[in-house]
Amino acid sequence: MNKVLIIDASESDRRLMSGLLVKSGYDPIAVDSMEAAKEKVAELPPGAVVVAAMKFTGGTAQELVNWQKREGYKFPVIAIVDNLNPLEIADVMKDGGAVNIIQRPAIDKQLVETVGKYAKPENVVLVLSDELIPRQSEAFRRIEKSIRTIAGTNANCIIFGECGTGKEQIARQIYLNSSRAQKPCTVIEAGGAALVGQHDPATMRSEMYNRIESYFKKADGGTIILKNIHLLNFDKQSVLLHILENEHPDVRVICTAEPELLKMVSEKTFRPNLFYILRQVDIAVPPLREVTEDIAPLSDYFLTRYAHNTGRDRKRLDASALKALKVYPFPGNVRELKDVVLFAAFHTPNDAISASDLSFSQSGPETDGGFKLQDPAMEKAKIIAALEQAEGNKTMAAKLLKIDRSTLYIKMRQYGLK
Repeated sequence: MNKVLIIDASESDRRLMSGLLVKSGYDPIAVDSMEAAKEKVAELPPGAVVVAAMKFTGGTAQELVNWQKREGYKFPVIAIVDNLNPLEIADVMKDGGAVNIIQRPAIDKQLVETVGKYAKPENVVLVLSDELIPRQSEAFRRIEKSIRTIAGTNANCIIFGECGTGKEQIARQIYLNSSRAQKPCTVIEAGGAALVGQHDPATMRSEMYNRIESYFKKADGGTIILKNIHLLNFDKQSVLLHILENEHPDVRVICTAEPELLKMVSEKTFRPNLFYILRQVDIAVPPLREVTEDIAPLSDYFLTRYAHNTGRDRKRLDASALKALKVYPFPGNVRELKDVVLFAAFHTPNDAISASDLSFSQSGPETDGGFKLQDPAMEKAKIIAALEQAEGNKTMAAKLLKIDRSTLYIKMRQYGLK
């Protein structure tokens, strides 16, 4: 919900305005002085609005506008006027000053409507927590069982899956359900700056070695989640291997990796001995296009969370939207589904989101596998699967197969499919 900063010397009017705004879904902050106003303006999030009396303790609406300009803030200021004095109004609104006015005797009638003209809608960013999102597929039930089983051990683990499948949430659940949950969990991005370093002449070891070693020392008795280990270069792999093999730290390592890691091991671009130390057990997370039964519960979860965070009514997906979501291959998986659903909720005025409200990316990497026709021996089975998923809709089935509709008809006749 949008923040609204109220600056007024009248305590009763501050209460009145706060009550009106809360009822309309806003989050008001009320202060009575210029000093407090400056402090609160600096803390306002994007999309906020300022409602200021013409005069208040230590300043005026015009002085607040001028201060905002000097400091680089651009929050719209709505001025509260005690009477319609043309000169005062012209003065406070000149040169990009206040964007509008409210008459004090008419606060109850003008405030909410006027604020609504300038409050920018809440953005659609929703940060996911560490909890597992409820899902229905049998594949995910197996993953939940694996989490409980692995959490009961101290085994190192690699969680495999495409980008956006929720690998880090699974890693955190293993940690949270383990006996090591009483100790800290350190999360490191394998391809990030945290593991970058140069040679350190003082220790005759690289700064990178010292950094990686320090992470293990700080995590003693606890857990390290190492994200995207397929991004570890050979030097980092060597340091990590040396620490694990020779120093035997009392640290459990849970890694996430994209499927390409297996190819890297076979091609010796990822050290096999390090791989097998890290992969004492593993979990494979399927891409969303292979578990389309999870799309509905995931979408419901995102819409519920979004409604809660923004204070808006919860929206729902109609049958056409669900069908469109199940047909789209989602190269970005659950993360992309979240963005598509929330973007539609943000821009759709209706309670129900339909297929026409969904906006899918027109660019992105090709997904591996899926329904695309690549192996002639598998064509018939893939066509049948695509038709079943599209519920007989030839256009949607052709989109799944990445062919045009006329080619689909030719293939259907070729394999005797009706």
